Amino acid sequence: MRSATLIGLALSVAFASAAQANTVPVHPYHRRAHHAATAKLHTTQSRTGTTTHGTTAHAARAKSTTGTTAAQRTVPHTTKASTKTAAARTATAHRATTVARRRRRTTTQTAGMSRRYPAARRRASLRAVSFRWASPLAGSRESLIHQNEMAEAEGLERIQDDADLNNRIAEGALVPVPVSESLRINEDLPDNRRYCRPWTADFLRSLAEAHAEAFPSSPLEVTSAVRTVEYQRRLQRVNGNAAAADGDLASPHLTGGTIDLGKKGMSRREIAWMRNWLMPLQQAGKIDVEEEFRQACFHISVYKSYDGDAPDLTEPTAVQPTTTVADGLADAPGH
Repeated sequence: MRSATLIGLALSVAFASAAQANTVPVHPYHRRAHHAATAKLHTTQSRTGTTTHGTTAHAARAKSTTGTTAAQRTVPHTTKASTKTAAARTATAHRATTVARRRRRTTTQTAGMSRRYPAARRRASLRAVSFRWASPLAGSRESLIHQNEMAEAEGLERIQDDADLNNRIAEGALVPVPVSESLRINEDLPDNRRYCRPWTADFLRSLAEAHAEAFPSSPLEVTSAVRTVEYQRRLQRVNGNAAAADGDLASPHLTGGTIDLGKKGMSRREIAWMRNWLMPLQQAGKIDVEEEFRQACFHISVYKSYDGDAPDLTEPTAVQPTTTVADGLADAPGH
């Protein structure tokens, strides 16, 4: 019995020595067998009172090695998990800090804009409440169709190109826009497109004189007059609001009887005056008016029936309050 134990112990010592010298790989089973044999030897020695040289030191060293191995097997996993958890907490805290900083920055910028630009903020709130009133002279599809029907009834042909335009100017079918101190014309218009029909010129003189009496320091401006079919087709390619060049919805400018008066720079009182002056003439069938907001102008088609008389403003026509820019845009086609 004792000899078998000593043989097992010798084999265990040999395997342990080889493992420490990194010459023979020690399987965990062999290590456990060595520990069992060592423990059994210690038990036998304690019963018989005998000892073996180096056995106690070897047992202590084996126990230390076993403890270290167990720690090496468990501690790294715990440390790695703890490291991942700490990293996740750090990343979450960083994201929360970044979000809070951005919110503070946005709030500060918004507050600064409100303090620096209160007028812009009020205008934005007004734009949100649009379409409160429709303009009494707002354009419509029906109005554009009627203008084309009137041009056809009066025998007005659409001017095709610059050669056709120049011929009609030479014949006297078209006359220059009557520019004066109270009526000016857009300087960007080419020279041969600063013309209109004779009755349209009479209308412009009457309107400019009446307007100058009410607003001496604010002359009217003609922003568009006669156009050609060729020009209108080019305009359609660059302006999505432009009217067609032919058909029932063609631009009335093509006959020379229509002009545009710019609204840029007009006060609300001035715009209200224009509406009051134009409304009776439209109701009498002498003109058709479309108040445009995208192009900011009064589009006016004048008919041969216009006799040059100014409307009576002693009993002004009731008009709606001045609208915002967004009003009156719903169905008005372009020109």
